[in-house]
Amino acid sequence: MCKILIVDDQYGVRALLRELLSRDGISIWEAASGTEAIEALVQMNPDIVLLDVKLPGMDGVEVLKEWNRKQRASRTTFILMTAYGELESVDKAEGYGAASYITKPFDIHAVKKEVEAHLPGCRLP
Repeated sequence: MCKILIVDDQYGVRALLRELLSRDGISIWEAASGTEAIEALVQMNPDIVLLDVKLPGMDGVEVLKEWNRKQRASRTTFILMTAYGELESVDKAEGYGAASYITKPFDIHAVKKEVEAHLPGCRLP
């Protein structure tokens, strides 16, 4: 089973991504904050995390820093979700192990392609 964690403070974004990525063989979890993301990472050990840069409290870059501090041997791939104006944060996050990023508003085909590139064993609908 492939596991995806969607981290975004906007319910509509999480719902859109959940609908886009849901299929048999994929388990999807959600978190609305950086703190919830860390808790879900510990419980779930996902294959991929779609991580919003702008989160209340602990932002996406801080989540990456904290996860790296806690879990050195993780196989989790982080894909950042960011608005065009936040690309400076992407550079920082890549220094903490983010694999890539997608920009908001989403191009649905680009999201699927990016996730599939990091989950070769899981084909999306």
